[in-house]
Amino acid sequence: MSVQRHAVKMNQTITEPMNASEQFCPNLACCARGKIGQGNIVVHGRKRPRYKCKTCGRTFSAKTGTTFAGLRKPTALIVIVVTLLSYGCPLQAIVHAFGLDERTVAAWRDRAGSHCQQVHQAMVEQGKLDLLHVQADEIRVKARGKIAWMGLAMMVSTRLWLAGVVSQTRDSTLADHLLQQVRRCSQKMCALLLCTDGWAAYPNSIKRAFREKIKRTAGRGRCALEVWPDLHIGTVIKRTVNKRLKEVIRQMAHGNLEQALKLLGYSKGGKMLNTSFIERLHATMRERLAALTRKCRHASSQLHAFHTGMYLIGCTYNFCWVHHELSKPVEKGGLGMSCTPAMASGLTNHIWSVFELLSYKVAPPPLPIPKQRGRPRTKPLPDPTVPKRPRGRPRKEAVCSTTG
Repeated sequence: MSVQRHAVKMNQTITEPMNASEQFCPNLACCARGKIGQGNIVVHGRKRPRYKCKTCGRTFSAKTGTTFAGLRKPTALIVIVVTLLSYGCPLQAIVHAFGLDERTVAAWRDRAGSHCQQVHQAMVEQGKLDLLHVQADEIRVKARGKIAWMGLAMMVSTRLWLAGVVSQTRDSTLADHLLQQVRRCSQKMCALLLCTDGWAAYPNSIKRAFREKIKRTAGRGRCALEVWPDLHIGTVIKRTVNKRLKEVIRQMAHGNLEQALKLLGYSKGGKMLNTSFIERLHATMRERLAALTRKCRHASSQLHAFHTGMYLIGCTYNFCWVHHELSKPVEKGGLGMSCTPAMASGLTNHIWSVFELLSYKVAPPPLPIPKQRGRPRTKPLPDPTVPKRPRGRPRKEAVCSTTG
């Protein structure tokens, strides 16, 4: 009986009550695109939930902008499969358990990962976070017939995953893309400590990412790019002999050590420079992303699978899963309640479900106003009620019917 009930739940389609006041027009050519609560969206159909925009006249499904748009399988089944993927269940096990095609499950994973990337850019990469302390590092990824690298960065004080980049080469381009993504999450000119390993590409990439245009001289001339005055870069180099740790070298690549230790205390990131928090996140990624397992038979053959899987794990880690350290009592350094990294960072006030994450709609930016070219108008606009004066020479009228 329990198996039958479970099958009935999977075959159900999760539906939400229709509310036109919370919807926006997804048409990129509409002048009212992305605007919520403007009164231009009305309900067009309830049997097959659809909305209509009164501005452009187009109709769209209630699932437009979500992971479930265009999928015919039950919504509950898709949520269960994505939940299992976010916990590290191998793709072949899901295929065997639910009788799905392997390409279908892979397509759901890529679709969910692409949607999570949009949610991450809309919620995290808005330049509103006071990061204080950030740690960055990279993972060596073993794919089928190739080796890739996955760079990750996290905010230590709230354990929030900030950025991730997948690249086939471990060069300065990977570090630049990773740090530029961290820069889009941070407030401007704030005090910041960045701890990395001994990779030589990190310090210069950090300096290129965290700098602002400053006008040094009055009058004409270009602005100069200067590194943030309160930016501190710490490196932690671990030396091993026969796969055993022998020495740890901690040094400052940029900034002041005293200020860096103060930021460590504010973020509760330890008493000395370290990269232990990002290494713990690496373990979470390897545990929950099946393709990152060191010795396995389900390694991915394409880097796109690592990219979408990384965003799926990162977004569920930020918004859906309760963090153990953050949920400890206040006496033990926690917040005293069930808390996710997104809640600790002030991005949301509740724990998201996987369905809520996959159905979150990201509004497109408003339609840009075209710039007016030429000189500004000085004369007043003509009165539309006054008839226009005919242009050109007046027509000749005939004197009689015989003359033309």
